[in-house]
Amino acid sequence: MFKKLFICVLCLSVLALAGGGLWLWQGLQTLEQPVALDEPVLFSVPSGSGYGQVARKLEAEGLVGDSLWLKIHGRLYPEQALLKAGEYEFTDGMTSLDMINAMVAGDTKHWQIQFIEGWTFRDMRAALASSERLGQVTADWADDRIMEAMGAKGAHPEGRFFPDTYLFTSSETDLDLLRRAFERMEEVLATEWQAKAENLPYDSPYDALIMASIVERETGAVHEREEVAGVFVRRLEKGMRLQTDPTVIYGMGEKYQGRITRKDLRTHTDYNTYRIDGLPPTPIALPGREAIHAALNPAEGDTLYFVARGDGTHKFSKTLAEHQKAVRAFQLNRRSDYRSSPAPSPAPSPDTTAEEGGQ
Repeated sequence: MFKKLFICVLCLSVLALAGGGLWLWQGLQTLEQPVALDEPVLFSVPSGSGYGQVARKLEAEGLVGDSLWLKIHGRLYPEQALLKAGEYEFTDGMTSLDMINAMVAGDTKHWQIQFIEGWTFRDMRAALASSERLGQVTADWADDRIMEAMGAKGAHPEGRFFPDTYLFTSSETDLDLLRRAFERMEEVLATEWQAKAENLPYDSPYDALIMASIVERETGAVHEREEVAGVFVRRLEKGMRLQTDPTVIYGMGEKYQGRITRKDLRTHTDYNTYRIDGLPPTPIALPGREAIHAALNPAEGDTLYFVARGDGTHKFSKTLAEHQKAVRAFQLNRRSDYRSSPAPSPAPSPDTTAEEGGQ
């Protein structure tokens, strides 16, 4: 009798264990089933969140059916319970384990912001301020305070930040991106300076940065940059004034309303290269690497003037007489579809010149 009872109890125990094992296996299998999502979902893991909290939050937001299985999974695989804080993007077809793996790896959602070549520092700050996903630290800071935070106390900010597309996470701030762009410009400028042509009329890399910013604003045609730089370098070497409209516009500040007049050209500002000798005191825009390279490797030749054709390119001339003829052809008789750049600039963009070119 006892033997039969023992066998019965043993059989029931085995069945219970088998049933429990099957139940556990089936439950854990649900973690490998794709989740149906109509659109990508952003999921935030606050700093200091425990694995159990995250599991319950996934259930509450409808991303998993039952957080119990995630909790059991975390018990069975402790290394899978070490989740990193941040914002994650979950997409249709991901499984619960895919989500956990993303959080273990710290594969957070990255956003992007673009700083355009030729923008001013004010344009750049406006782009940072309008980014909804970026933490705002410098919104009420003066430019001087920003430069001090960059380790460049007293320096002018214009042109000191590299224009590019930057990726960031929700844990980063505008100050983080400013620092990355500043350090990137320092790196690019130093690299290009090491590979510069000989006998250039620059006393420092900063002079080259100023020139690069002028080249950037003078032409959007990539193939012209070295030639534009060559014109300006030769003018500096001959003691001629640069006489470039973008510097005038920059010196006008908010007074510029789309066109410059003869009065504007005669008005003295620190940036009016029709009135001052040499380079302006600071860059006038964010120059890209190509413009920096052109400023440090200008094309050889004997042209001293250029004027916009109206299709985004320029007519280069060796003599003043040739230049005046080109001005009459391209400026005094402008084409109906006249434009100063080869293609529309991405918005928001800095003001474009109404009449570009050294004279």
